[in-house]
Amino acid sequence: MIDSQLRPSGITADWLLDAMGTAPREDYVAADLRSVAYMDRSLPLGEGRAMSSPFAQARLLQEARPRDDDRALLIAGGTGYLAALLGPRVATLDVVEPDARLSGACPHNGRGNWHNAPLENGLPDGAPYDLIVIDGAVEALPADFANQLGDNGRIVMGTVTRGVTRIAIGRKSGDAIAVQPLAEMGFPILSAFAKPKSWSF
Repeated sequence: MIDSQLRPSGITADWLLDAMGTAPREDYVAADLRSVAYMDRSLPLGEGRAMSSPFAQARLLQEARPRDDDRALLIAGGTGYLAALLGPRVATLDVVEPDARLSGACPHNGRGNWHNAPLENGLPDGAPYDLIVIDGAVEALPADFANQLGDNGRIVMGTVTRGVTRIAIGRKSGDAIAVQPLAEMGFPILSAFAKPKSWSF
């Protein structure tokens, strides 16, 4: 995966390549998906959820540029693969995953403090964070996420506009987050972050 998929696609952070080389991705998927765990596509987790592709997750963490003094928050922890990669790289890691079926199947290995809570709420009680990572595509980011980032805090995530998903990075500026899309990239869409429906008469 590293030499055939990640390096040729621009994933060059040594710490990340080392982490992905030692964390067995197949341990974080259902038994019938172990043989395709490293294919460059998302994998179903059930109940409308999916695990992002290896490249999408690698690009998220490369753009995040985690530091050893970061207080980090991971949204949509799923079965824990991204937490296994990110956890050793930061000072503290909180993980939000509402589906106890997924988090209960996770080989946590001590990676992060897990919270069964709604994705769209983030984790206000743990704020402020230096880094927020959302493992999936967001149509509308709730305004309260700006309150959960510290000054100059950053957020990396997928976004979705008119059905097109992209990787994006945002930084807190004042009381808001300025989000910059970087490139089109496949991400599973997180329905918890759907744009509120508007009514027309």
